[in-house]
Amino acid sequence: MKTMKSILSVLFLAAAMGSSIAPAAGAEGVISKTALTEGSYCHMKFPAIEETTLGSKRPVLKDPSSGDIIDFYGPCDHDPLGKDEVWAQLLEAQHRRAHDYMD
Repeated sequence: MKTMKSILSVLFLAAAMGSSIAPAAGAEGVISKTALTEGSYCHMKFPAIEETTLGSKRPVLKDPSSGDIIDFYGPCDHDPLGKDEVWAQLLEAQHRRAHDYMD
């Protein structure tokens, strides 16, 4: 009987974990998107924005094979090409340039 309870518990947890993976539909360029619970924060992975397009009206994501991947934890409705992400990557680029210049 204990074995049966253990098996059912494992199956229930596996099913619950499998249903928490949100599809990346509608989010262009998202490699993976996982929501721990509905309406909470998500873990997403997506390519960085091409640095030459950061200041433009139409930023473009890098090719995922470039290896420049953003590992994001935050709201599930985060847009990889949205204003917040553009600002974050612009700030990171400025910090990188300042660090490189100081060395």
